[in-house]
Amino acid sequence: MTDTGAIPNLRELNKRRTREAISHAATRLFIERGFDRTTIAEVAAAAGVAKMTVTNHFPRKEDLFFDLHEELAGRLAEAVAERAPGESALAALRRDCLAGLDRQDARLGFSGSAFARTVVDSPALSARLRELHEQSETALAEALAEAVHEIPVGFECRVAAALLAAVDRSVFAEVFRRTLAGEEPTTISAAVRPSAVRAYGRLEGTLGGFAVRTS
Repeated sequence: MTDTGAIPNLRELNKRRTREAISHAATRLFIERGFDRTTIAEVAAAAGVAKMTVTNHFPRKEDLFFDLHEELAGRLAEAVAERAPGESALAALRRDCLAGLDRQDARLGFSGSAFARTVVDSPALSARLRELHEQSETALAEALAEAVHEIPVGFECRVAAALLAAVDRSVFAEVFRRTLAGEEPTTISAAVRPSAVRAYGRLEGTLGGFAVRTS
């Protein structure tokens, strides 16, 4: 008897493997040649797939490089949605940020000097990174609005999201800056962590009691 459930799983596995192969090939080429000088056709050839396969998996060229774009844009909103009972949005975001620094999370900018240099050398990638941070802030505002039952998103949630996202964005920028300066990830994590703690602490009086999960 054929296990029909195994067929979709195998297809999904093959799809994921293809996506990873494309992403790895693209990252290598972008770092070696520069993002703007590398074509989609060259990425497809390096990955051993058709050009259409590349665009099916990655409609935007920039997201071939930022293959974690969905995770980057959604991380803050996810942290708020998954906050523990009695935990405020600020506390959840602080916990998530510090844990990310401790494990040197790529979503906080820990990606290696070659990766960081490729971003800063490409106006298109730099613009896409700014766009991802803006999307992250928008998603955070929506998560906060849902948490306090403020639909549609109102002024207070937009302000709160801007303040909280600013800390996260500043942490990312500092990690990137230190990476470009040649510092080791463990050194960067140890140096940035106290600054993140102080930044969240300064917001405690304003947002410490905002969007506390009641159950």
